[in-house]
Amino acid sequence: MGLVPLDNLVRIHPLKAEPRNDAEIGRMLRRARVRLADVAQTANSLETRFSCAYDAAHAAALAMLRWHGYRSENRVTVFQCLEHTLGWPPARWRLLDAAHRKRNLAEYEGHFDLGEGAVQDLAAAALSLVTEVEARTAP
Repeated sequence: MGLVPLDNLVRIHPLKAEPRNDAEIGRMLRRARVRLADVAQTANSLETRFSCAYDAAHAAALAMLRWHGYRSENRVTVFQCLEHTLGWPPARWRLLDAAHRKRNLAEYEGHFDLGEGAVQDLAAAALSLVTEVEARTAP
């Protein structure tokens, strides 16, 4: 804990302060790796691969937030906090925020309009995030 911008978010409630739980973080990162493996399975539909890449990114971003002693139930907040938890510039985490909006369109409105390139871009961002979080949180 102790990241001032995140402590401010605790005061206004988008975040909760919680003690770090290394076992939980490990489970999240394992889930992210499984999802990344599913992305690589080209027999899976494009929609499935997109969802898996998105889920991998979210699991890794949440693991990083948990490592710092915070939790959020808002997916966008989890991605936005990467600026403080991992030092990601806005251009990097905004790609994940855009994926969140596309995920919601697909999930709640049945609108999925993405090509292979967009899924690969998201998968590459998710892989980079998972790798960085694993390196930062390693014992």
